[in-house]
Amino acid sequence: MMLYPPVADLVDKVGSRYQLVNVVAQRARHTAAEGEAEGEPQDEEPVAHAIDEVYAGKLTVNSEEKSAGAQSAEPAAEETAD
Repeated sequence: MMLYPPVADLVDKVGSRYQLVNVVAQRARHTAAEGEAEGEPQDEEPVAHAIDEVYAGKLTVNSEEKSAGAQSAEPAAEETAD
């Protein structure tokens, strides 16, 4: 059985497996909380959605945050708007 997207590709986009797990978990919690607050049913699991965002390049870790050891799980488009 082949995993898609490949974990190696996801790690390349984020930097390390540790950061990947933390960013995906944080974004998944954020997505689940948004859906629950709005009362919308979710078509996709929050973790799968967060992984897709990382793979598509919509979810990244800022270089300043990498050096500080903190991850941001907000979509890249929202990070540049701040």
